Amino acid sequence: DDCGVLPLGSLERGTLTAIFPALERALELTNAGPLVLLTGYQAPAAIRRAGANRLESWLRNRKVRGAAALARSAFEAAERQHTAVVGEKAIAQMVHTLAREVMTLNEKIAEVDKLIESRFREHELAPVIASLPGIGPLLGAEFLAATSGDMSFFATPDRLAGFAGLAPAPRDSGRVSGNLHRPKRYHRGLQRVFYTSALISIRTCAESRRFYDRKRAEGKRHTQAVLALARRRVNVLWALLRDGRCYQAIPPVTALP
Repeated sequence: DDCGVLPLGSLERGTLTAIFPALERALELTNAGPLVLLTGYQAPAAIRRAGANRLESWLRNRKVRGAAALARSAFEAAERQHTAVVGEKAIAQMVHTLAREVMTLNEKIAEVDKLIESRFREHELAPVIASLPGIGPLLGAEFLAATSGDMSFFATPDRLAGFAGLAPAPRDSGRVSGNLHRPKRYHRGLQRVFYTSALISIRTCAESRRFYDRKRAEGKRHTQAVLALARRRVNVLWALLRDGRCYQAIPPVTALP
């Protein structure tokens, strides 16, 4: 549900690749640790001079998780590249600046996320919405922004599913009836809420996992199975909000011995 760390974009990656392609390939630049590393070390020679142990200590002092593994990966990448490039110092400064800017943006995003979570928790329907596995404060807030949480606007779960783009719309002609297709007009943010939360629930909710596995066994592709789960969860959330009750997991039915 969290937005997570803002990754380095193509400009930043391209800048790093210009002086240190081995490091760009070795690091997962969507994580916070590599961003911290790039604020202090951008060129292979500097990393080699520091050494893996000193680099690890430097990262630990900055509260980086997995400091030892990150330091080792960076040092091994530096050992694979001994060629300096023209303008390396200037490009290294650019990488440093870009990494700092991304970290600053991540801090601002985290502040906004906390504000959104706080406002969401204040809503009377927050406990009901957040009880559905996969929906946290951010997705819950997005759901409220799209629907206000008032199910009186949606007489049936089918109406809510249609608004979210998860219910096929009829495309009948004068001669042919029964044709269905995805509606062209729907709330994409609401669709994201249901699709993303369905993906999360597959990992965290046994009931969702069983439903997903059953759809895959029926021959549906991954995306189709997730969409089917998302559609089912529309029904569940609609009923929870209508009744004002929180979600309770249904235990699996076991055969009698």
